[in-house]
Order: sequence, then C-alpha cells, then structure tokens
Amino acid sequence: MSANEPEPDSRAQSLEMVHVALGARSYDIIVGSGVLAEAGDHIAPLLGQRHTILVSDHNMAPLYQDRVVESLGRHGVACDSITLPAGEGSKSFSQLEELLERLLAGRAERGTVILALGGGVIGDLAGFAASVLLRGVAVIQLPTSLLAQIDSSVGGKTGINSRHGKNLIGSFHQPRLVLVDTAALDSLAPRQLAAGYAEMVKYGLIDDEDFFAWLEANGADMLAGDAAARRYAIAHCCRAKARIVAEDERENGRRALLNLGHTFAHALEAECGYGAALLHGEAVSIGMVLAFRLSHRLGLCAEADGERVSSHLAALGLPTGAAQLPPAARRTEALLRHMSHDKKMQDGRLRMILARGIGAAFIAEDVGEADIGAVLDAFMAS
Repeated sequence: MSANEPEPDSRAQSLEMVHVALGARSYDIIVGSGVLAEAGDHIAPLLGQRHTILVSDHNMAPLYQDRVVESLGRHGVACDSITLPAGEGSKSFSQLEELLERLLAGRAERGTVILALGGGVIGDLAGFAASVLLRGVAVIQLPTSLLAQIDSSVGGKTGINSRHGKNLIGSFHQPRLVLVDTAALDSLAPRQLAAGYAEMVKYGLIDDEDFFAWLEANGADMLAGDAAARRYAIAHCCRAKARIVAEDERENGRRALLNLGHTFAHALEAECGYGAALLHGEAVSIGMVLAFRLSHRLGLCAEADGERVSSHLAALGLPTGAAQLPPAARRTEALLRHMSHDKKMQDGRLRMILARGIGAAFIAEDVGEADIGAVLDAFMAS
C-alpha cells in the first residue's frame, strides 16, 4: 500500500447507511460523496439478470451517465440508456408512453432493472414506468437533486401529473436501492439547491425541533458546500423518512405528515403550469408559511412560530411572500379549486397538515374552506 492510498475501510467510513424496513420490500439508502462512480459496487450484488436500463434527462445524463455505465461495466453488467427532456413537463402521459415504448424496444424483461438517474421528475416518472412495465420490474433510484435525495427517491411514491393536479396518477413501487451522491449537489444552480432545502426544513417542522435548530445554525454552510454537513443532514432526513415509511408505507396515517405545506404548494404549482416560474421546493416553502399562518388563525400555534419559520426560509433564499409569486398564482378562488382536487381529500373533506408549534405537526381531518380562503386572502394582500 502506497503512502497516499487510503486505509481499506476509510471509504466505508465516509458513507452513511440508512435502512428502510419494509419486510420483503426492505432496501438500503447509501449516502456519500462519489457513490455514482462506484454504483456498480452497490448495484451488481442485487442483480439477477445482468441487464439494466438507465433513464435520465438531458441535464443530468451528460454529467453522470458515463460514470454509472462504466462502473457497472467493471462488474460485467450491461447498461442501455434512455434520455428524456428535463423539467416537470416530463411527468405526463405522453412522456410515460414514450418511456414505456422505448423500454420495450430496448428488450426489457422481467429481470431488467431500471436505474432512475436525476431529480424528482425522473425518479417519479421512471419509478412509475417500472411499476407498470411487464406488470412490474425493479427500479434503483440515483437521485441527483437535493429534493430527490432527501424526499422523493425514498418511500416508493411514483407518478405523473394530470391537468387536474400534481401526482394524481401513480403507484407505490419501492426501489431496490437508493444511491445518494452528495457531490452531485455541486452541479446544481443555487436556486435548485435552495428549492430542495425547503423539503429538508420540512423534516424539522414535522417532529424534530432540534433538527430545525441545527438547520438554523448550519443550513447556510450546508448549502455553501460543507461536505460533512451535507452528508449528516441528508442522512438525517433519509432516516426520518425511513421511520415514517416503515410505519405507514401507503400513507394511511402518519406518512401524511410529510405533506406539510404541500396542499398549498400543489395548488400554487398548478396555477403556474408546473413550469420554471415556481419550482416545487419554492412552492413548498410558501406552502409551509401558509400552513403555519392557518395554524395560528385556528389558535393552534403562536404567531412567533410562523415568523421563525418564514425568517429562516427567507434567509436561505426561499420565497415566503405573495410578492414573490407569479401573478397567476395569487387568485384565492383558483387555488381553492385546485385544493379541492388534492389527493388528500377524503369523503369530500380536505385533510391538512397543521402545527401546534415547530416540531409538532399533526393531521387535521376537516379544515373549513372559509378559514383557508381567509388565510390566502390575507397572504395575497400582504
């Protein structure tokens, strides 16, 4: 061993391992810098058939596709590739059909494993395609955005958007493995990175005030590139989600807490046409501010809690006010109409995630439209 060669176990010590306990559907999340270049080391032992198909988009494929394919090749694993348009518009029936036809043209078989390389759009679309292709093939998630790394790649939710709303068509299809390469965050634009950070804040607001306080102290350094802070925070969020998913895989109860701010957010996104005018994480940021305002209006939490949340999000570059929304997203009536189509509706009643304070979120089964409308009106006028 040369003087410059690392100790045999030093690489393993730089990885964080998170286990998602779901019985026969259990899997691991591996978090560390550079794991995409070592993808074959982790993927090959899981394969029966030595054939994979990598699905990515035009932004991520040029950056990471070759290193994944080469790593698999060192283990004798063939890897074909499919590249799709980037952006939320790809979560559509047309792109789902295109992807399925290309997978079939690529001679996908029941033993073929789909590799989803990219952000939440590719993870959701490729995961959904895997769930219906040949009545279900395996998928491995290789998330490259912060939002995907801490949230959408974990837990098995897959799907596409409808003209009636976001993520209304999909399935639960757990991955076989999730490989989180923290170095991939270096390729993100600051706006994309901040958008993912909103989902990270969500974990503190749900049931972990200590983590929210950690983010207040360390979030800026993490976004600026502190490698140790990134690895810790991402693994912490993955463990939090793994615990919730293990308890409630199909969102019949506690898992709904992960939707804090999302009912508002999905309505805002729909009004903006799911485009670049408002990214998902930006919508979630505003959605969480609105959730705390609604909680305060209903007498559930102190106004200071909402102000603390809003101040932290704004300090990290996220939108928190109506002035930062496109004009199309400022109409209360239209937002309420979108919210009425939300998949969290039950028996015609809207379930909302509200809070009794930071780290004390809960599921409210029947929130009145008048209170929601009043909060939206006041917010849009502020």
